[in-house]
This record gives sequence, structure tokens and C-alpha cells, in this order.
Amino acid sequence: MRAAIFQEMSKPLAIAALADPIAGPTDLILKVKNCGICGSDLHMTEPTSIMPLPTGSVMGHEFSGEVIEVGSAVKHLWKPGDRLAGFPYMCCGEHNPCANFGGRGVCGKGIGIGLGQSPGAYAEFVKIGAWGAHRLPDAVSFREGALIEPLAVGLHAVDMAKMARGATVLVIGAGPVGLAVMLWANFLGARHVIVSERAEVRRAMAAKFGATDAIDPNQPLTSQVEKIAGHGPDIIFECVGAPGLINGAMMDAPRGSRIVIAGVCQQPDTIMPLMGIMKELELQFVLGYRPADFDYVIDMIASDRIDVSHMVTDIVGLDELPAAFEALRHPTHQCKVMLEN
Repeated sequence: MRAAIFQEMSKPLAIAALADPIAGPTDLILKVKNCGICGSDLHMTEPTSIMPLPTGSVMGHEFSGEVIEVGSAVKHLWKPGDRLAGFPYMCCGEHNPCANFGGRGVCGKGIGIGLGQSPGAYAEFVKIGAWGAHRLPDAVSFREGALIEPLAVGLHAVDMAKMARGATVLVIGAGPVGLAVMLWANFLGARHVIVSERAEVRRAMAAKFGATDAIDPNQPLTSQVEKIAGHGPDIIFECVGAPGLINGAMMDAPRGSRIVIAGVCQQPDTIMPLMGIMKELELQFVLGYRPADFDYVIDMIASDRIDVSHMVTDIVGLDELPAAFEALRHPTHQCKVMLEN
């Protein structure tokens, strides 16, 4: 098969011929239909990353596809031609049933797909564990199927925030994760969904995903929120993942508020603990999503209760993927750039 592989830091991805994946008894082989480029993919290929990729890795963990091969032990569950979105972790096989079925997230012994362990979906084909396959109804397109992963990230972050109906939330950053947080915060009953974002094109995108107001990140955030809502934010979502933003949120946060860290910062960072102590702040870090989040997102798209079509700004083929990947290091109009085979 053809795939986009990581060569080394500071070099673009390269298109190469690799062996086709082979299904084990509980695996599925998919023909990749769509795969999104994630910000964490970019971070992993930067010299400052604390999670450097092995040379030759195939990234891509936001994907949908069509089953072309079914492992011998799961033929009663799946067949060639089935459409699905993939949960990007392979079960370790040591526990039956897998601990992830209980909704507690990712088993520590699981293998990530497209994260430097098992090859991902920047390719023509990808192998996944059958337990992580989420069936797509006819009403959910393959493009929408590849958005389920980032949408599940946002849903899990809002769940972990313990947001009350009528809350005022501030979202720092209007990239795909920030947009997903805004969508679910609005959907689940926030009164004010305020975004802090520099780029005008992303501020406009945020309005399509439930942002009620946009504020200037170069000015004190809480005072701007107070002018809009009459009080400071109940919850601040940090959705960028850059050094200094957590501490900045702590400095801006009102007393007793909650800060949810959904951005993936892969560099050392510092905070001022005394500020959190004096304000009695809650810091909640979140990791990914649960299998149940995938199912919920699929149901909401299939029933037309959410519209995510605006998130995809660019569609590229495999040969165009390396250039599109590099362009995202300095984005202009892009939000979600998606591979389509």
C-alpha cells in the first residue's frame, strides 16, 4: 500500500510503498476513506516534542473507512463493505472483556493507532481492533465519520468540566478541539459560550459552532467576559496546548472557577501554584474520550441534532498530504484538513 511516512524532524512526510496490513483473529482491515490531520500530529513531528515519533511511522488517528478484511474471530460481527469510524487504540488482549468497554477510557496497555505504535490512516489501508470499530449509519458520511474523533475529544472535555446548565464558559482557541468544545457546551446548555481567538477566520468559524461572543486574547480575558455575561467565566477551557496558557488562564480566572485543559502541550511548562491556592481554582486535565463518546457523537450526527459540516475546510489526496501537513504549521484559513482516498 501507499502511505505518508514520517522521516525525521524538520523534514516533510514522504509518500512510500509499504506492506499491506494483515488482520489478526480479532482485527479488521479498512480501506481508508477519510482521515483528518490533528494538531497533535504536528506537535509530535516538532523538535520540542516529548513524544517523538519513530522514523517510518504512519500517523493518522481521526479516520473512517470501509471494511475489506475481517479477522476469523469476528466474522459474526463484521463483513466486507461495512462502514465505520475507528477508535484509535488496539486492545492489549489481556482482559476479557476489554476494560475500555466499561467506559473508563483507554487501557494503559493498549496500542495507539497512528501515534507511533501501530500504523495509522495516512495511508490507503489501516488495521484496527474490532472492539474499536464504530458502525456508521447511512446518514453519516465518511467525512463526518472522520470528524467523530475530534468531536469526541470536545464532548469528553465538556463532560469532565461538570458544566451546569446556564453556565458561562470561556474557550481559549478556536481550532478543531476548541470548536468541538463550543459545540457541546452550547448543545448541553451553556448560556454564554465565549471564545478567545486572534484569527478572524477562526472567530467566524466559532460562531457557526455555538460561540455567542468573541473576545480579544491580547486584553484581560475575565474583564471582557464580565462585560458580556455580568460575571466572570464559570469554566475556562484551554484548547491550544502552548506553554504559558495554563498559567495565563489561572491568572485570569475568577475565584472558585474551573479550568479544563484540553490542549495538548508537549513542552515543559510552569504555573504559579500560589495563584491557584489563593483563588481555590480547580484544574482538570482531560485525556481523549471514551468509546461511549464515539457512539453519542454518531447518534447526534445521524439524527441531524448537530451540524459539523463547516469544520472541514480542505480536502486533499494522499500525494498532496505532505504539503498540506506542512502548511498547517502556519495556518491561514484552515480548520480541519482531511485526507480523502
